[in-house]
Amino acid sequence: QVQLVESGGGLVQPGGSLRLSCKFSGTFFSLYDMRWYRQAPGKQRELVAGITSEGTTNYADSVKGRFTISRDNRKNTMDLQMNSLKPDESAVYYCNSESTITRVEDWGQGTQVTVSS
Repeated sequence: QVQLVESGGGLVQPGGSLRLSCKFSGTFFSLYDMRWYRQAPGKQRELVAGITSEGTTNYADSVKGRFTISRDNRKNTMDLQMNSLKPDESAVYYCNSESTITRVEDWGQGTQVTVSS
């Protein structure tokens, strides 16, 4: 059983920064690929960033150079540092895990990020 809990969302001004965190509850966190997705009202959920079980990262083109994904396998956490935020990045941000063994995916409940002056 995997549970994912996001935190760190909130209201930030354009150009500001936020750091999201995802707490993984379960076993063998180090064997999971982890991702951040976001979904704005009326839009499809989109992949923001991912980090594999081996630490390889990938980013959506729109966030490259501004967002940084990381993981701490000792603490079972994954973070997303978001800098230079834009109003159109307001969305619910979701944590996603995928087992490298079973390929089963799990989702968190999401955390709201609002970028507005």
